[in-house]
Amino acid sequence: MYLTGRQSEILDLAKTEGRVLVDELASRFAVTPQTIRKDLNDLCDARVLTRIHGGAIFPRGNENVKYEARRSIAASEKQAIGQAAAAMIPDNSSLFINIGTTTEAVGEALLDHKELMVITNNINVANRLRVFPSIEVVIAGGVVRGADGGIVGEAAVDFIRQFKVDYAVIGASAIDHDGALLDFDYREVKVAQAIIANARHVILVSDSTKFERTAPVRIGHISQVHTFITDSCPIENVRTICQEQDVRLIETNA
Repeated sequence: MYLTGRQSEILDLAKTEGRVLVDELASRFAVTPQTIRKDLNDLCDARVLTRIHGGAIFPRGNENVKYEARRSIAASEKQAIGQAAAAMIPDNSSLFINIGTTTEAVGEALLDHKELMVITNNINVANRLRVFPSIEVVIAGGVVRGADGGIVGEAAVDFIRQFKVDYAVIGASAIDHDGALLDFDYREVKVAQAIIANARHVILVSDSTKFERTAPVRIGHISQVHTFITDSCPIENVRTICQEQDVRLIETNA
């Protein structure tokens, strides 16, 4: 595919940031939103970007996005999801927080809570919460992934199994339209499965871009969680599953 200069710049931005938005691009290049939409449609037709509501993301398919780029994807949506999840967790409770940028947003929203015990395999969450005396942080042992500070492997699984907590906050790299929760690293999946099995109430936090992606390793099914918090759920079948399986669906953009 031949790319115009503007399309090349849009692609470079998407590679760097993880996501590009129509309105921001129109302002940046001083063109109409319709012109940007055509550029994005051309790039998506060439399979170098994937269309989302209001913009596009990079990459498409089952490629994982670099961690810093993932932080910028749906950042405001993740913040709202984090606040909604934190509002469900009372003071004086115990909880798991798993790996992920959305789960980190939950950790950030918990800073005002009192007398929490947080068990995590996420170095970023542990480092953020450790300075607050009202929050006890317990961190898993195991292999540390340099890309995102996640702790994975059998040692982390064995560690998680020592606990039975009030709440678990988990994420997923992708959500299939049949309700399957998916990820890229089978070692991380094993930890997530142990977290689900050892919590009384499981909260899945995921922004709506995860419905547009896929990943090769199955964590489980959305019917295994108690609450699903997202900015919006555009997949009717997932809504039906939540209703039939008594999964509370919270949409922060509703």
